[in-house]
Amino acid sequence: MAAIGGGAGASPGAAVSRGDRARLAGKLMVGWVALLWLLEIADVLLGNALDRFGVVPRVPAELADVVPASFIHFGFAHVAANTVPLLVLGFLAALGGIRRFLAVVALIVVADGLGVWLISPAGVNTAGVSGVIFGLFGFLLVAGFVERRPLGVLVAVLITAVWGSSILAGLAPTQTGVSWQGHLIGLLSGVAAAFLLARRGRAAR
Repeated sequence: MAAIGGGAGASPGAAVSRGDRARLAGKLMVGWVALLWLLEIADVLLGNALDRFGVVPRVPAELADVVPASFIHFGFAHVAANTVPLLVLGFLAALGGIRRFLAVVALIVVADGLGVWLISPAGVNTAGVSGVIFGLFGFLLVAGFVERRPLGVLVAVLITAVWGSSILAGLAPTQTGVSWQGHLIGLLSGVAAAFLLARRGRAAR
């Protein structure tokens, strides 16, 4: 987010279901990323007109942009930096079930946007999907432990090894043009989602 000024004993049917879920998760994430790139192309062609859908704190009219802000970026470098982590973390989270994944993302998007609106510096326009990325990281980091799933714990260890240092850097309040507030709120929202939706995840399995 940037700111400007089964086991071997599983039945064949279960195996097919997991494969179908993986394919659906992959298609969903590729489609999401493609949408972000198309929106940025449109933004450039329109002279950055879509940048106005970012969130400017504590302006009542800006509450309408709480959700759109997660789909808008400030340039191709911005959306490019978010592409790989969103694809990977989103795919891993969506493997647990598409419905739950959509609920997790919705919670993160709304909570992150409202949090930015409340605590970011006045006059700063904030947009980008990195708050969602931090939220998905937080969700995957905690969900495996909450649901006591060894595979989920392994995922948490792996994503920490790959992105842990970047996540910590993104929370530092010293980077110019980076909304550490959006990153922090996104991370906390993802952790909260892991607890709020954990029981539903167990019931589905």
